Amino acid sequence: MARGIDGNDTGVFFVATLVLWFVSVVFEILFHKRTELVYVVAGCCFYQIANWVIRFSVFRDPLFVNTSVSLLHSSISSVSVILILVNQWATKGLGEMFDHAQLFGGTWPGAYMALCFSCGYFAYDQWDMLRYRLYSGLIPSILVHHLILLVCFTLALYRRVTVNYLILTLICELHSIFLHVRKVRRMAGVRDTNSKFVRAEWALNWIAFFLARLGSHILITIKLIRDASKFGKGVELPLALFGMAGMNLLNVFLGLDLFKAYRREKNQHPRHQE
Repeated sequence: MARGIDGNDTGVFFVATLVLWFVSVVFEILFHKRTELVYVVAGCCFYQIANWVIRFSVFRDPLFVNTSVSLLHSSISSVSVILILVNQWATKGLGEMFDHAQLFGGTWPGAYMALCFSCGYFAYDQWDMLRYRLYSGLIPSILVHHLILLVCFTLALYRRVTVNYLILTLICELHSIFLHVRKVRRMAGVRDTNSKFVRAEWALNWIAFFLARLGSHILITIKLIRDASKFGKGVELPLALFGMAGMNLLNVFLGLDLFKAYRREKNQHPRHQE
């Protein structure tokens, strides 16, 4: 993630959307008595505290701190999603587990809290990147990604629908673990592409990208299209399809960036050996 050096108007836009999001959540908690949404605020606070702990006890570089907290979130989310899915598989089986009624209107045990906590993380991360300008470009893909997730997650939490669908989208956090490990590894100066650790990391990175990120999101999109007639006339289906279209497009760009990074690391190694 490059540090942004331009695009003040871009930053203002995303700050404004984040402020509106925060006001909306506080309004729901205070005036609509949606106390369960406190877990969203708890997620924000938890990851901000993790940020401070890393900043003041390990290393103060904003990019290192942000990446380390992101690695923490990916690890926690991955474990949470796996536990939720394994529990449902054991109790209900795959057939009932992926039934439209379950995915659309049901809420698996622990799913609502996990989604709240991740929603809080994406709000925290959006603010941290905006504060330290850890983005680049006129339309930074990472900020767009977080905005799409905040909109989709928050509306699902408000309406208590498609929560399980969104838990499935978080399977991609398994791949995010390896993205963040790679960043931390490079910042730590470990760049020997012939080392067993780096080769294993790249292998797991690619496997997780195709299975946990690209594959899972394509399957979710196919499931949405196949069950389109079961959604009714609300905004849920258009919003879900729009969100998944955005996610799939961002996944393509991420795959291209990942391939370029892989080739760059491979090509750099011989020169370091000379």
